[in-house]
Amino acid sequence: MSDASDLDRIKAANASGRRPVVFVHGLWLLPSSWDRWGTVFEEAGYAPVALSWPDDPDTTVEAKAHPEVFAGKTVGQVADHLDGLIRQLEQEPAIVGHSFGGLLTQILAGRGLSAAAVAVDPAPFRGVLPLPVSALRSAAPVLTNPANRHRAVPLTYDQFRYGFANAVSEEEAKELYETYAVPAPGAPLFQAATANLNPWTEAKVDTGNPDRGPLLIISGEHDNTVPWAIANASFKKQEYNPGVTEIVEIKGRGHALTIDSGWREVADTALAFVRRFA
Repeated sequence: MSDASDLDRIKAANASGRRPVVFVHGLWLLPSSWDRWGTVFEEAGYAPVALSWPDDPDTTVEAKAHPEVFAGKTVGQVADHLDGLIRQLEQEPAIVGHSFGGLLTQILAGRGLSAAAVAVDPAPFRGVLPLPVSALRSAAPVLTNPANRHRAVPLTYDQFRYGFANAVSEEEAKELYETYAVPAPGAPLFQAATANLNPWTEAKVDTGNPDRGPLLIISGEHDNTVPWAIANASFKKQEYNPGVTEIVEIKGRGHALTIDSGWREVADTALAFVRRFA
């Protein structure tokens, strides 16, 4: 997605006079993965703004044809890109993010940019210590080759099935893979994996900022990529913030919970939280 598309969405949100809700995708997905969520939030009276990472293609077809555009993107680079876009909104937005988008949501909230924030199965940041075996296995397609730090890495179907679509049927898993999966930069996974060894890591969150605003963390019960242990450890770090901090587990769901056939339950959970505070 071009910067022009992002700016068009921001202009439309500003013109609407409605509270914006910014959606932030994670690795192996595109902004279009939020399309159904945007409709739900729009019908609830908000202005949905699904923002891109730098150089995101508009479609999965383009993304698969030109994987090189994803290479080398870092957590800090994406956070600063989103920061610059969000500051062009005339109203303070709610921010909703999934996976690495959930980490970015917390980084942006920690910069005081959100009226309320929802992090769905968020990738870990510095200070989050658990490393469950399933999370290591999910990250293995990237982390097993150090050269992947500078590359764009696609997932095979089997890797996607384990990391994203383990809690749905085989038929649905294949449909999700064909519809949504795109290559992703390897760098953020290396940054998250080494965050507790690197005091200067970009994978860090200002959990103490009193301007962080209310935060909800949503965890999928059967998520292999970001299991409860990681989501709950993020919650425990955030709990020291003076703002409202909550966590909820969605039963029977894996990492694809924002895009699979049960997406509406997750969207409604996020919407109910946003409505309380924004």
